[in-house]
Amino acid sequence: MSTQETVSGTANNDDTTITRQQWKWSVLAAMASYLDAGSIVALGTGLALFKSQMGLTEFGVGALAALGPNAIGCAVGSFVGGRLGDRLGRKRIYKWDLIVYAFGILLIASAVNPVMLFAGTFIVGVAVGADVPTSLALVGELAPARGRGRLIGLTQVAWGLGPVVVLVMALVLTPLGLLGTRIVFLQLFVAALVTWALRRGIAESARWQAAKAQAGRFLEIFRGANLRALVWTATIYTFWGLAAGTAGIFTPYVIETLHAGSQAAGVALSCAGFVTGILATVFIFMRVNDISFQARRWMWGIGALLQVLAYGLYLVLPFTIPTVIANIVLFGIGASLAGEPTYKVFSQELFPTRVRTTAQGFTFGLARTLLGIWSFFVPALAAVKIGPVAALLTAFLAVSGLVGFFFMPKTAGKTLEDIERERAVV
Repeated sequence: MSTQETVSGTANNDDTTITRQQWKWSVLAAMASYLDAGSIVALGTGLALFKSQMGLTEFGVGALAALGPNAIGCAVGSFVGGRLGDRLGRKRIYKWDLIVYAFGILLIASAVNPVMLFAGTFIVGVAVGADVPTSLALVGELAPARGRGRLIGLTQVAWGLGPVVVLVMALVLTPLGLLGTRIVFLQLFVAALVTWALRRGIAESARWQAAKAQAGRFLEIFRGANLRALVWTATIYTFWGLAAGTAGIFTPYVIETLHAGSQAAGVALSCAGFVTGILATVFIFMRVNDISFQARRWMWGIGALLQVLAYGLYLVLPFTIPTVIANIVLFGIGASLAGEPTYKVFSQELFPTRVRTTAQGFTFGLARTLLGIWSFFVPALAAVKIGPVAALLTAFLAVSGLVGFFFMPKTAGKTLEDIERERAVV
């Protein structure tokens, strides 16, 4: 067996030290998040242009957002890819789905009619939906017990970096109109092919190799401790995701539609929000998450409060650029402390290896399905004023924050095997 084909992630490698190889493989796995968020935001920056150039209605804009990587397409990929990740292995799924992703991106970049645009968007959604659960499982399974937060936090940094690259490019290429949007998508096409080539050297997860003979059945996730974990992770992620998904894809569109600023201003402000999130992830989440249960819980509580305040501002202040900036900063920090990074960590910790990607694919897919339904209505709701959307998002974030804080499991710093044994007897 060659050096590149050595098995990744051993059950005994559970101290606080993260090896160079673990960082490298985590970076390649994290590209799933880069491509996921990058495609969502690329679509978001181009919504107004696609609408005008291809004659889309408000409903058509909502449908485009709902069918793609932000929602229903991603959900389909998550349900199917998550299950196949447990049955066939992590490597087989995350290796080949990037080819499908690249094809979908190319369709969007070259779209000359709504059919090509909608087809490419849906294909991209399916591909990233399959990639995310399996890639995250690989990271969780190769990480040391007191290093999971750092490595999984790295995937969230990638999730923020994808939009930053996309938004900077979109801002620079704004004078080119729709051509600039096409170039932004071509960047993702190149990134997908490069990542696919580099991922070929990653080995299969050792934990999955050890557990594959006892592959769990789909219904196992709806029983006992798995069901409790499923309900908890689905609740915090779904309600949080409704707000995060709206912010990620609709911020530039809403800013321009409600005349708070130009398309360029909307793009620049969205970029600032993702940069804020990256910094909070690196300097707070990645340093705090693995310390203790109490550290995790209070980090979550503070983050949840910041996010509720972020959208609460829209209920009491006019929708102007200063208000938007305050919303973006508060939400960017809060989401890093009480949002997707925490969901990702617990999705690895709370489910046994034999059903880990199945469970995560289910919750990820459920959240994106509901986000897809919600996305149909956001353009129409926000077309006149931001109040109704802000009120609902504030309520969604409050639900996620309260459930996450009061029912958070005590798994910090434990090996995946220890967590599985403890949960088996509860």
